[in-house]
Amino acid sequence: MTIAQDVLPEWGHDAVLSTLARADAERLKAFAEPLIADLPQIEVLENRTGLVMLPMRDTAQGTHFHLGEILMSEARITAGTQDGYGMRRGRDLEAVMAMAVIDVAVALGVSTAECLAFLAAEADAQATADHDTLCRVEATRVNMETF
Repeated sequence: MTIAQDVLPEWGHDAVLSTLARADAERLKAFAEPLIADLPQIEVLENRTGLVMLPMRDTAQGTHFHLGEILMSEARITAGTQDGYGMRRGRDLEAVMAMAVIDVAVALGVSTAECLAFLAAEADAQATADHDTLCRVEATRVNMETF
């Protein structure tokens, strides 16, 4: 049983990890640091970087292919009876460790209100950034019917 699904019903585990994976690295690290003192002893299971194949879908034919490899960082920890996980693009091992710490804190119900506020703030920032990006993309769209 994970607290992420019981205490934070609007935040399933996949939503928590998705939001943390895109969170600002410096804010993520700063938020995770004080959580460590409130957690049971942490055991680091993995903290590594590696290349992962980037899957894409051909929109014309609907077929899947691998675009290439991207560098990822990954961390797995355990604290008490819960596991924490983090995976992000790039080589920032501290950020994925912070992600795993927040993941395990949410699962254990540690600083739930603070975690929820952090997740909500990051999700809002990401939604705003996504909207701005889509607006910039839309501004470059050319309607070929008008030529």
